[in-house]
Amino acid sequence: MRLLSFWRPGFGAVAISGPTVTDSTVSVPAPFATDHPRRYDLIAFDWDGTLFDSTALIVGCIQDAVRDVGGRVPSRERAAWVIGMGLAQALAHAAPDVPPERQPLLVERYRHHWFARQHEVTLFDGVLPLLTDLRDRGHRLAVATGKSRRGLDVALQTVALHGVFDASRTADETAGKPDPQMLLELMAEFDVPPERTLMIGDTTHDLQMARNAGCAAVAVTYGAHAHEDLRSLQPAFVAHTVADLHAWLRVHA
Repeated sequence: MRLLSFWRPGFGAVAISGPTVTDSTVSVPAPFATDHPRRYDLIAFDWDGTLFDSTALIVGCIQDAVRDVGGRVPSRERAAWVIGMGLAQALAHAAPDVPPERQPLLVERYRHHWFARQHEVTLFDGVLPLLTDLRDRGHRLAVATGKSRRGLDVALQTVALHGVFDASRTADETAGKPDPQMLLELMAEFDVPPERTLMIGDTTHDLQMARNAGCAAVAVTYGAHAHEDLRSLQPAFVAHTVADLHAWLRVHA
């Protein structure tokens, strides 16, 4: 597969077929086979909706925050669509009727609701064995998220994942998705070219960021965005469960 190493909006990833596991109760795959050469040196994950089972809570917090400031409460679909963006950008899209002078209060109210309830969510089943297998095979692991640095650090501490990832980027310390800056910085940090980098996420913002950075991407459908919307950006693979993702990575990563 030939991937471009610069931001070119017309880039499209080549589809790759892979094994599919459709039953979410299937046990976690065995460790990576040693007869498959490593294809990607750096694997970057989105956080919310990809590793962390937080989509429903984020939607609820967006809706509660908009209600608090007197805005028109967005539908579940509209609120879910903005997940993955930086917080201020996401809330502005979710509640366009809230005037600019009330946007800081909207952000404050979202954070209030989120930090009051974040203890309710945790990792998707199967994520920890997946990450462990990838590390054992020598992949560099990173997080590229629309969360704030504070939000990501608290989440990592909550699920005891500090030290699992080699690096991370958040939307308040670099450009938000779908701008490719997060991935470009991560690739530069580890001196890994785009063709050796894989982005995994649950939104079109993740896939578009990967496309803009010249990287391959894998979509997961158990998060925020609809299957057909993810398919439209031609990811290398579409996983319907964490076990499905794990099985594909065993062969293709």
